[in-house]
Amino acid sequence: HLYGMPAKVEEIMAIARKHDIPVIEDAAEALGSDYRGQKLGTFGDLGVYSFNGNKIITTSGGGALVSKNAQWIQRSRFLATQARDPAPHYEHSELGFNYRMSNICAGIGRGQLKVLDERVRQRRAVYDHYLKALGSVEGIRFYSEPRGSFSNRWLTTITVQGSPGSTSPEMLRLALETENIESRPLWKPMHLQPYFRDFPAYTNGISENLFKTGLCLPSGSSMKQADLLRVTETIKKVTLSEAAA
Repeated sequence: HLYGMPAKVEEIMAIARKHDIPVIEDAAEALGSDYRGQKLGTFGDLGVYSFNGNKIITTSGGGALVSKNAQWIQRSRFLATQARDPAPHYEHSELGFNYRMSNICAGIGRGQLKVLDERVRQRRAVYDHYLKALGSVEGIRFYSEPRGSFSNRWLTTITVQGSPGSTSPEMLRLALETENIESRPLWKPMHLQPYFRDFPAYTNGISENLFKTGLCLPSGSSMKQADLLRVTETIKKVTLSEAAA
């Protein structure tokens, strides 16, 4: 569910059921989003959330694994707790991991959950500002929610597509950087990462094009109106100067 936008849940689950494929649902960026009223992360056999420092709520790091299968959750807890066998001493019959969240981090997370709805409202307000300010700028495109989808708008993203030589995402990124405003390209597709270059990839060119034309805009929950105006005015200066040229 990239940037908090629901993926094609119905299509994915239909294929999975037809071929008996377990679904691990990556909802790392989508806490607070839903599809047809059901929260993302609860469609798959397993769901994964991230509480990293840049997510919509945070415990400073770590995440959560959820499932309706109690045995899988019990198994994951066992592995995450060093795979320690039930014994008065430290006994290990298989390899485990120290993946437990500390009580302090968990306490922070429980407190953050109380403000999740507010954070979603703030992120969606950021998106609404960008859409209103830049939605009519030639070459800049926003992506609306498909029918039945509700996005937490964790990160507002745009694509910038124009004629050769016109405004590009990199031009906007550099202009924002000059103003000490951080932005970045959309996530680089995994099959383009050097580590995976020798692995097979089944693609249709869409992810490559999004990486080439996309830009992530500052979207923090604490952004003030003045911060948002700085971003949009900087982008407008670039697009207007290019149009004049």
